[in-house]
Amino acid sequence: MVNRARLRAGDSAAIGSRLDTLDARVSLTQAPFVTAECDHLTRLEAATTGVCQLREIAEGVYCVEALFDVSGRLMWISPSIERLTGWTPETCLAAPDALALMVHESDRRYCLRMAQRVAEGSAGEDFEMRLLREDGRICWVACHWRPLGKHSAHPAGLRMSAEDIQARKETEYKLLETVTELRRAQALRERYLARSNDERQRLSALLNVIRLGILFMDRDHRVLYCNRAMLDIWGFPPDENLIGMRDVVLQSRIAELIEQPEAYIEHIDAVLRTFVVSEPYEVHFRDGRIVTDIAAVVEAVQGRRGIGRVWIYEDVTQQRRTAERLVELAEHDPLTGLFNRRRFHEELTRLLADASRRGVQVGLVAIDLDGFKPINDEFGHQAGDEVLVGLAGAVGDVIRRNEMFCRLGGDEFAVLVPDTEETQLCELARRILEVIEALRFDFGGRSVGLTASLGIAIFPHHASTAEQLIAVADQAMYRSKSSGRDQWTMAASGSDESARMGTSDSDEPNRRGD
Repeated sequence: MVNRARLRAGDSAAIGSRLDTLDARVSLTQAPFVTAECDHLTRLEAATTGVCQLREIAEGVYCVEALFDVSGRLMWISPSIERLTGWTPETCLAAPDALALMVHESDRRYCLRMAQRVAEGSAGEDFEMRLLREDGRICWVACHWRPLGKHSAHPAGLRMSAEDIQARKETEYKLLETVTELRRAQALRERYLARSNDERQRLSALLNVIRLGILFMDRDHRVLYCNRAMLDIWGFPPDENLIGMRDVVLQSRIAELIEQPEAYIEHIDAVLRTFVVSEPYEVHFRDGRIVTDIAAVVEAVQGRRGIGRVWIYEDVTQQRRTAERLVELAEHDPLTGLFNRRRFHEELTRLLADASRRGVQVGLVAIDLDGFKPINDEFGHQAGDEVLVGLAGAVGDVIRRNEMFCRLGGDEFAVLVPDTEETQLCELARRILEVIEALRFDFGGRSVGLTASLGIAIFPHHASTAEQLIAVADQAMYRSKSSGRDQWTMAASGSDESARMGTSDSDEPNRRGD
């Protein structure tokens, strides 16, 4: 902070003049709580804060920023130069000629010429050049020269900004290599195919169906061309030469890689008997990958028969896994892994439709936990989640394979039981109550437990639609709660009677009127 005693001892008028000049250039009075009427100390402190903030910003930039005087001497460079080139800012500043240190010799003269233009009055120069890294490698950057001191007639210095474009340059080089490789492949193909019109038709077919792996077979069922993606998909070494290989030999090579080679060979034979673009066919690899193929005939000109066939292969493993994961997330509760409310309603509708056709019954057991909210409130949501997960696992162990256990939300659960009877549902309810009552959880050194209230409804005895079945099961469940909890209640029959039974009752339900 500025020393107030020194400020009072100084020339106040001169300081005020300097602050007015600074304010005119950088709008000092735009800082919060700073106005032209503030005392010199406040304005100096605002300027100090602004300078510190600007230095932090300048030193934290991702691209390289550097300041030179008009003679080309480096005055400051951002720490990002070390990330890009390996040269530290101290090394660059200590170098007699920083540009000679950092810029590749092939681009150095052009870089200096662009800097000279800016020093002579140009508004700015943009170009690409190579920086020389400390380890001897090069790094392409987009360079921008700009003048410093835009308020004066002549620049007070030069500013150089450099953006890393190495990845883009490498992509351009790879593209050039790919073009070269395709040209080489084209020359190789011309050894096995007629020239001119046939080649033009083949390239047209490639452009129409190309995705990833490409395999051209000639009319004699020999490999005419394949790209690198095809070799990668089928597990061939990148330098493998398949040109001239018969299809039967190729099939024998790939048979050990896929799960059902016989089915895939039958698929290939079926495709070869057609003359239209084939439908996508999924090939399942033993390593878990899924690849689709599409085939099309390469048409000839002037009414001649096809000159071969092109096969296109695409690895869709990630797409299938993503789709499966989305389906799982859409149908399962993320906490317990049980089926969620959406899947519950879908299955209930399906089971009722099936039961109507077959003349059987469907049971619904509604489950609501007793004492869950106090656990959640006292020990936190993490403890509540632990209870839900533990309960889902314990109750799931007593659910039979044909029964469907779902979490409907919060502490509400349900079990769908197809093709069932009342006695079976009562026995299921008894098992669920016993399992839940036996659960114990330790939170903060305290052992806690909980119970559940169950409601049972049967289609079509208690309800004729899914909505009605859910409603009467909920009503029966609330009767269990109002009658002391830790018991199950059968939905009201036509005479408006229900049965209740706790875990301590006998095996025969104790029925009594509501």
